[in-house]
Amino acid sequence: MKVTGPTGPTSSSGARSTKAAGGFSLSQTGGSAPATAAASASSASGVAGLSALMALQGVESATERRRRSIRRGRGLLDRLDELKLAMLGGDNDAEALERLSRSLREERPEDTPEAQNEGLSGLLDQIDLRAAVELAKAEVRRNAP
Repeated sequence: MKVTGPTGPTSSSGARSTKAAGGFSLSQTGGSAPATAAASASSASGVAGLSALMALQGVESATERRRRSIRRGRGLLDRLDELKLAMLGGDNDAEALERLSRSLREERPEDTPEAQNEGLSGLLDQIDLRAAVELAKAEVRRNAP
C-alpha cells in the first residue's frame, strides 16, 4: 500500500504480503478497495462539510441585519453632526462632506419581509434623505459663482 497524498492510500497491482517487525503480516488482497472507497468518501464529505460551513457563515439573521442598519444610521447621523460643527466653526467642510458621502454610499442591509420593521425602515430612509440633501446643498454651494 502506498500513500500518495490527501486522496488516501492506493494499492499496487497484484496481491502481496507486507512484513513488519515482529513477524506480523498483512495481506493486500481485496482489503485495499474498501479502504480506498472509505478514503475517497471521507475526502468528499470533508469538502461538503466545508461548503456547508461556508454557506452558513454567509447567512445573516434578521437581528444582525437590524443591528447593521442601526449602526449605519448612527454613523450617518454622526457624519451629519460633524458637518454641522464644521460649518458652524467656519472650518473647511470638504473632509466632513467626503466622510458623509462615503457613509451614504455604504450598502444598506435589506430587510426580509417577515423581519421588516416599518418604523426603523422609515427612520433610516429619512436619515438617508437628509444626508443626500446636505450633499446636494454642498454641491450647489460649490458650483455657485
